[in-house]
Amino acid sequence: MKKSVFVCALVILCGACSKKEEVTPSTRTYRMGFQNSAPRFDDINLFLRSLDIWTQRADAAMITTEPPWAKLLAGESPVKYAIDNYKGLVDYYRSKNLKLWIYLDPQNGLERTQDAAELVAAGKSIAQPEIQKIFRCFAIVMDSLYKPEHLGLALETNLIRGATTATIYNGVVKAANDAAADIKARKSSAKLSVSVQADFAWGKLQGTNYQGINKDYIDFPFIEELGISSYPYLAFDKPSDIPVDYYSRLTEGKNLSVFISEGGWASQSVTSPARVFSSSPQAQADYISHHASLLDRANATAVFQLLFTDVDLAAIPTNVSPNILLFTTIGMVDTQFQPKPALAIWDKLFARPLK
Repeated sequence: MKKSVFVCALVILCGACSKKEEVTPSTRTYRMGFQNSAPRFDDINLFLRSLDIWTQRADAAMITTEPPWAKLLAGESPVKYAIDNYKGLVDYYRSKNLKLWIYLDPQNGLERTQDAAELVAAGKSIAQPEIQKIFRCFAIVMDSLYKPEHLGLALETNLIRGATTATIYNGVVKAANDAAADIKARKSSAKLSVSVQADFAWGKLQGTNYQGINKDYIDFPFIEELGISSYPYLAFDKPSDIPVDYYSRLTEGKNLSVFISEGGWASQSVTSPARVFSSSPQAQADYISHHASLLDRANATAVFQLLFTDVDLAAIPTNVSPNILLFTTIGMVDTQFQPKPALAIWDKLFARPLK
């Protein structure tokens, strides 16, 4: 779940222990952060309030977005768009000494079965060379202007491959690989990656056995680290059911560091067309606690929750995919900025020195 309309704007040190041998480490090896979010998308004051609160409990920041396809197709300069929409935010992150991750999504962040909504409306597709060229240009601009420490060029690639057509998937592969070549040719200092969807890789979303991500390693050979997306409340009844090697298994035999590029656990029950996913504020807190064991086992370098706040259902724009309803309560605070039990667990983890 990631789209610029929703958001304006990490492994605890210990050995690979069995469940009975788990210990509480005194440090963490992962950075922790969010993408800026607010209960409503039409109130800048809410975004500023959220920004002030979450940056006090973070040492990294995430910007994840689809290119502004409609504007770019209409001829707007990608440089102008990037400056108008991100410069102030990035300057603020840098003033807080936050490490910056930028993730660019060439496909549809909320509807993995199809192209980005603005491309569909324009009768265009990422499968087309001219659209791939626009993506490459936007990636170069974002990297050149803001020099992120980490840059992602496609999101949830295994889920895209399983959900959409081969034509769209191959377009994503081509766009990402060409953008990576462009950026490497410019001697960028950013570590390049794509993200994969852990729940899909384990077969939990489609009711199959573990599938892994070997195809992703083949299709995206430029990756220098691996991003992982996971919303396990859509796959498990309770947090403790998540295997401790849920992330580490994805990189077995690979010399790659991993980070959680997005994820979380809903604090209220949510409904999809197929079923109801039961949850509660305590279940969300239990997830943040158990999640630390997964991060530790994977020797992760960072963890991000895209939403710090819950989303006001009444304020969701009508043109947004209904899939957003699955993610509206994963925030650490509610729509009134009241802390949930999970925030105290997050803060306890964040208080550990970063090793």
